[in-house]
Amino acid sequence: MTCAFLHVACGTKAPGRFRNRLSWGMVLFLLALPIASPVFATDVIILKSSDIAAYNQAITGFKAAIPPGINLSEYDLQGDLEKGRKLARKIRASDPALVFAVGLKASKAAQLEIVDIPVVYSMVLDPAKYGLNAQNMTGVLLEVPAERQLAMIRNLLPQLTHIGTLYDPAKTSTLIDEARRLLKLSATELVPMQISSEREVPGSLRALLPSVDALWLVPDSTVLTDESLRFILNTALEARVPVIGFSREFARSGALLCLSVNYADIGRQAGQLTRKLLDGQLSLPMKPWHPDRIETSLNLKTAKFLGIDIPRELEQKADELY
Repeated sequence: MTCAFLHVACGTKAPGRFRNRLSWGMVLFLLALPIASPVFATDVIILKSSDIAAYNQAITGFKAAIPPGINLSEYDLQGDLEKGRKLARKIRASDPALVFAVGLKASKAAQLEIVDIPVVYSMVLDPAKYGLNAQNMTGVLLEVPAERQLAMIRNLLPQLTHIGTLYDPAKTSTLIDEARRLLKLSATELVPMQISSEREVPGSLRALLPSVDALWLVPDSTVLTDESLRFILNTALEARVPVIGFSREFARSGALLCLSVNYADIGRQAGQLTRKLLDGQLSLPMKPWHPDRIETSLNLKTAKFLGIDIPRELEQKADELY
């Protein structure tokens, strides 16, 4: 385009009425004009494990944080890891700038098939356990850091001396070890009870409750199922032992305190992380981010039943009260 202007300016190839009409001053002006570069769209692929509300909320938050000009395409592996691997191979062949994997199966499919394209994962508990630590992968953790959970528990229950928990060593031993380390120099002792199957929950819970001042529920799929959760909450309340959990649904069902993450907010952080990677502000490999916002849910009815006074400051700062 600039060369065409110069031909017109110099009178070498311009049509008759334009020939020799532009001065050398105009030539210099034209040379100073920036040359327009072609604009290439950036492709980002969203790969989700299945079409469930929690994953869709994370994707909504992700999209809200992504700047205009990025082409987003979405694939659903419908809970099928093998289908996810086929989709991941197709995605890799299309060579996008980045892949946003939502849920464990989508993240695992990406980890197995996509080795040379940045992958940001979300909505995965304990990603390191599932090998989601490849050089091209990072993400936003789903769990509330144990340090923040234990600090909030001690703030709510300052006289607490023994806090119990049920756990499967094959699934949550790392979290329990960290909690032991954090409580080592405090006046609170962790009393962990190991189980290896859901069938052990009733007997282990009844053995644990008399020796603890509070029950801490950790995200362990052996311990917590749809059937066992109601039993745990009811049995603990009957024993007048407060329960601390990690989901607002637990608080709604009777747990005293729950610290949780907002799924849309997790997606928003993943979007911010994606922007920084695409802009070159961050580079891989890098550690995953912790959630930057934790939601607090309190059950005031449970507190009244157990005779527990909720600090006014904590009640005012709570995101949800029941």
